[in-house]
Amino acid sequence: MKSKKLIAMIACATLALPLAACGSKAVATTSGGKITQEEYYNEMKSTTNGKQVLQQMILDKVLEKEYGKQVSDKQVNAQYNTYKNQYGSQFSAVLQQQGLTEKKLKQQIRSNLCLEAAVRNYTHITNAQINKQWKKYEPKVQTAEILVGSKDDAQSIIDQLNNSDHPYKTFKKLVKSKSTDASTKNAGGKVAAFDNTSTSVDSAYKKAAFKLKTGEFTTEPVKTDDGYVVIYMIEHPAKGKKSQHINDLKTQIVQEKMNDSKFLHKVVSNVLKKGNVSIKDNDLKNIMDDYLNSNASTTKSNSGSSLTNN
Repeated sequence: MKSKKLIAMIACATLALPLAACGSKAVATTSGGKITQEEYYNEMKSTTNGKQVLQQMILDKVLEKEYGKQVSDKQVNAQYNTYKNQYGSQFSAVLQQQGLTEKKLKQQIRSNLCLEAAVRNYTHITNAQINKQWKKYEPKVQTAEILVGSKDDAQSIIDQLNNSDHPYKTFKKLVKSKSTDASTKNAGGKVAAFDNTSTSVDSAYKKAAFKLKTGEFTTEPVKTDDGYVVIYMIEHPAKGKKSQHINDLKTQIVQEKMNDSKFLHKVVSNVLKKGNVSIKDNDLKNIMDDYLNSNASTTKSNSGSSLTNN
């Protein structure tokens, strides 16, 4: 399974285009003359991308002030290492393709975790929601996959696994010789662990994987957006009891809220209104109106966090 673009895994990730400060210093020189910071700024602020960058910069500043203390370097590094391990030797190339550096990616991860803290703050979780979430709850599973281009190729791999006395050993050999997924091929086909809320994993892949017990593999080819896969379940923890996973369930509910565009808009609106945002450039004064002039409201606890101890 080829992972979705790295930038898609991070909510509110933006283009790495700086809005330079105004000035006469040259950004570039040519035989036809120089391009000053002021010229560059004026040009950038008139573009959609330039406005989006400023919007994101404003939001990041407000989020950091309000929720930065709730995000640790340990959390940022853990998520960063998850991406790094997922892409393996391809990580540097992926960063380059996305126009990112390691520092910029960590900044975006931190911003996203601050946004998640804001969403958590404005999320009131009831027992009914916990019970509903439990019905679809799946603990994080560790899988490996072999991606091929055709159903027949996938079936051939399944046949070889069925005839093997040591399926996983055979599976790892076939990964190297058959899989077309460069991001997992050199890691035994291992895919980053995921649960039922993971949005970076193909839905057909998730559905098939969750049916497997530890040590089992799919007995039919699984069609995904990237091709056909054969999935091996390395570790599928027992679901256990609901009482053992209350914190996990709350986290999953917050993650689903992060994917709810309407709710996210309300949270961002509330956060920005509390942030006393003031746009000094008249040409840009309306870029936050969609948030600052909305009547968004969300439920919030008096303690500053609405996640109750159910």
